[in-house]
Amino acid sequence: MRLQFAIKRKLVARMYSGYGSRAKRSPSLDYFLPKPVHFPGGRLLGQCRHKEQTTGDPKLLEPYKIKSTVFQNRIGVSPMCTYSAAPDGETIGHATKFHEINYGSFALRGPGLIILETAAVCPEGRTSPEDLGIWLDSQAESLRPIVDFAHAQGVKIGIQIGHGGRKASGLPLSLHLSKAANKDSDQGWDTVGPSAISFDEELFPTPREMTLEEIQAVVRLFKDAARRSLDISGFDFVEIHAAHGFLLNNFLSELSNKRTDRYGGSFLNRTRLLLEIIDEVKDDEHPLFVRVSATDRSQLPEAWKLEHTQELALLLEDHGVDVIDVSDGGNFNRPYHLPHVPANQAPLAKGVRDTLRNRGTKHSMLVATVGSISSGLIAEEKLDDGSADVILSGREFLINPGAAIRFAQDLGYSISSGWPYEWTYEPPPLTGSNM
Repeated sequence: MRLQFAIKRKLVARMYSGYGSRAKRSPSLDYFLPKPVHFPGGRLLGQCRHKEQTTGDPKLLEPYKIKSTVFQNRIGVSPMCTYSAAPDGETIGHATKFHEINYGSFALRGPGLIILETAAVCPEGRTSPEDLGIWLDSQAESLRPIVDFAHAQGVKIGIQIGHGGRKASGLPLSLHLSKAANKDSDQGWDTVGPSAISFDEELFPTPREMTLEEIQAVVRLFKDAARRSLDISGFDFVEIHAAHGFLLNNFLSELSNKRTDRYGGSFLNRTRLLLEIIDEVKDDEHPLFVRVSATDRSQLPEAWKLEHTQELALLLEDHGVDVIDVSDGGNFNRPYHLPHVPANQAPLAKGVRDTLRNRGTKHSMLVATVGSISSGLIAEEKLDDGSADVILSGREFLINPGAAIRFAQDLGYSISSGWPYEWTYEPPPLTGSNM
């Protein structure tokens, strides 16, 4: 025990050599927090003792760059709604201390990126009454402390912006897995969509078909939401939510889009709204992510299928998207189920990535995969076999906010983490040459 403590003490002394006799303050915060010498997740400390020694650093722990933004490793926190914002009043849709604590716990422990849960671009676009919003400047300002804390740890953080479409006005998952909020008793509201087709006639109302003017207004709502996110909140990037049966996904799939105007019918017409939003949101400085559902998980002939996502991916790349975040399902109420195996959505991401790679030198867009990735070994395998460039995990970070550090340890490595959390993780071996 004494030897272990001595080794840790020498390790910390080595890490903090040259730091001086006083801790330095993190400059992005309005309160004192010691500035990390090495940002969490941003430095390989070496290989762990009692682990199989590997040759070469794992891909999972490699940094990468998109535009001018450097991500310190390829592990990311997937966006997960917490349904914890005020449903009405002056603070409707505003972030609270809970959100600061929730996302701060991730930022302290070394992920390469965090994607904040969906923030609605308008009140009617919330997926539940308790969703975050980004339609007001004050909502964007309420998110700033979360961003500042992540930046104090050297972590890149983005936000997912979206509109619920025909699945808006739902109950939070704590109350029901898939059911609309009643207008009279649950603070619900009328919904809209590309066509007047309910997601589930027993559990959801029939949405009103949107007019052309309303569709154009949605483009402006996304543009304004992105500007607030980047300019007021200070996020490093934005992710457009076009998955899981929400509005932009509704337009993509013929299951939910029966329009006969320029936003319905052909594949190009059904992708038009998403591409118009992308063209308004993108800029030359900030990375742009788009989350898609690879399929509707339906065998119906009009369902959205992997080949449609592969074709869409080529369009997204042409329109300047930097990362396609490949998820699945959510737009069909009787879906077939994916096999219960590790990384069960990775084959879908690989199908998209292979399509992009076949473009040769024209390719630039990265692919992220998500779903049942519970260890660093699984994550590294999916990078090695070409399934993805970025690994996103949700449940693992809910179980353990230090999942990024555990993933590194699964691969036999220790990575830096926020002080004082490094005391809890096994240091790399110290030899006479580095003690």
